[in-house]
Amino acid sequence: MPILKKVTENKILRQAFFIAILLGVWQYIVSTGNYSELILPNLRSIWTALVDSISTGEMGERTAYSLYLIGKALAIGSGLALILTALAMLSPLFADFVKTITTIFNPLPGVALLPIALLWFGIGENSILLILVHSIIWPLILNATTGFRSVSRTQLEVGRNLGLRGLKLVSSVMVPSAFPYILTGFKISWSNSWRSLVAAEMIFGASGGQGGLGWLIYQKRFFLQTPYVFAALFVIILIGILVENVIFAQIEKWTIQRWGMIIQKEK
Repeated sequence: MPILKKVTENKILRQAFFIAILLGVWQYIVSTGNYSELILPNLRSIWTALVDSISTGEMGERTAYSLYLIGKALAIGSGLALILTALAMLSPLFADFVKTITTIFNPLPGVALLPIALLWFGIGENSILLILVHSIIWPLILNATTGFRSVSRTQLEVGRNLGLRGLKLVSSVMVPSAFPYILTGFKISWSNSWRSLVAAEMIFGASGGQGGLGWLIYQKRFFLQTPYVFAALFVIILIGILVENVIFAQIEKWTIQRWGMIIQKEK
């Protein structure tokens, strides 16, 4: 059948099909009446809550503040990771230092730093940023250093034979060769920080009179407004899907696929 063939060959349609199945199962379980609306609301209640929170502007404000925090943390974490990675590539001694601190801090969950963040910065934006930067910097350093060290001598020699030296060699040969690792590091850092952000906002609450999606979830749970909790969860999931399948996918298309580093492109 043409429709079935189109679904099976298109990645987005396949994902939409699986999501539709999950929603159908959800609605079926709710329709049995075995669970209270406070525990498992129906899809219509969740949709109504989502539309209401969007129309009042609450969902937009919470989402914008969460994205502001994640963007700021990504900028800080990426900058620190770039500096540490560059120093590690220039100095074997500093490379051992970076490897040591990465080994120490990378396995440490961001939420484990919550008591330290509270002691150092109190309840506020800086505490959340500390958790987010911690979640971002270590996967990025690990993947970037691995990527740069995986650049073959042959590629470097070809670049030098073409007259490339210094920063030109780095930007034209080393960065493109290591970019699949770097992009993977950004994907891991994004997912880690997005999860940590929601958890941190639930604990720290509103900072500076503002709060993100995590704080919205905490508020609605406190007042037993379960459909609004699931509406916020839906927005969190939707943002994650869009970042992965739109932003990262487009970056991959413009770089890795364009450079011929992927043998078979997934539809």
